[in-house]
Amino acid sequence: MIKVGDIIPNFTLLDADSNEVSLDSFKGKKIVLYFYPKDLTSGCTIEANNYRELYNEFLANNTIVIGVSKDDVKSHQKFREKNDLPFILLSDPELEMIKYFDLWQEKKLYGRAYMGVLRSTFILDENLKVIKVNPKASPKDDAKTNLEFIKSL
Repeated sequence: MIKVGDIIPNFTLLDADSNEVSLDSFKGKKIVLYFYPKDLTSGCTIEANNYRELYNEFLANNTIVIGVSKDDVKSHQKFREKNDLPFILLSDPELEMIKYFDLWQEKKLYGRAYMGVLRSTFILDENLKVIKVNPKASPKDDAKTNLEFIKSL
């Protein structure tokens, strides 16, 4: 797993509008990079809506919010439109970034094992260095906790 102090290489993925977005285009700003399992599910919707509610405060603290899942661009479009999400959603169907962060892991639901994305959040500084890791992010508290951390810097 990625740890505090690691430098993240540049990744380029498609956003909900099929535009290529590169992490290094945000150098000079902090990045909240949150990985979530699936668009339009209850926990992921709660987490995204909490980021939406606090988004202007993140911007006021020189911070960009980026959500990443393996869902495709069309799914991200629906998720963004249904929830009026103002931040970037990146599509990683090939699991390139998700596997780099070691978040493609076995999960269990009702005794059934399957592979899925581990909900986790990483905060990067202005040079793409990891300054905080939350390996088991809570959908309910993730946005608030990360905003408090950023404000404390």
